[in-house]
Amino acid sequence: MASEPDFAHNDMASRSRREKAVGLAKFAWDRDISSAELLDMPDDRLRKLARAAGANPPSTRETWTIAAGLLDEKSVWSAANPDRPEARREHPDEKIMWVKTPIEPWL
Repeated sequence: MASEPDFAHNDMASRSRREKAVGLAKFAWDRDISSAELLDMPDDRLRKLARAAGANPPSTRETWTIAAGLLDEKSVWSAANPDRPEARREHPDEKIMWVKTPIEPWL
């Protein structure tokens, strides 16, 4: 019996996955969301984030892992080039919409 082709991991699928990851990473970068914060998000929030970024939500975490790697690369590049306009984050105030910081007890 011949094995079925793996359409999810051919060259075209890999290119498409990377393109989607770039868009997701750009959206997250502009909102000052780190790679760790992105990967810690529950699936329902990731789906909302993808839709807000103008993308169909990825069906697996593989695309999110690629996006997280891109965020790490951009962070390193940004630290080395802080004066470049590309290092600026356009909407850091929107981070709170996606990443909720835990509230410390007051007692």
